[in-house]
Amino acid sequence: MAGLGVGYKTLIVEDSVTFRQMLKESLCSQFPTMEIEEAPDGRDLFKKIDSFHPKIVFMDIRLPGENGLELTKKIKTNYPDITVVIVTSYDLPEYREAARESMADYFVPKGSSIQDFRRNFGKTGPG
Repeated sequence: MAGLGVGYKTLIVEDSVTFRQMLKESLCSQFPTMEIEEAPDGRDLFKKIDSFHPKIVFMDIRLPGENGLELTKKIKTNYPDITVVIVTSYDLPEYREAARESMADYFVPKGSSIQDFRRNFGKTGPG
């Protein structure tokens, strides 16, 4: 995440208000100039992407309605330059593989600290 500069736009797609707020606060404390929008699910996701133009999307796997893996595939198909980070409570090999198959750029367990996020951003591909 070293390349995050002024006005970097990030979208957090997460149904847990608590986790969404925690992630937003962590990102804001590390990157004070980052602009952050939030979405509780994928219902209006593509309208939000078209109006906000995020560079990064933090995507929960389990969302009400369409799951985060399907939404990730659609994002990467229609907006290949957006970086998608899968965040999940389920740090399992099959979830990592599903994230890879969905074309996610990164896979980060929800229990990770912001330092773990930074380390994971140094890797190529999820996992």
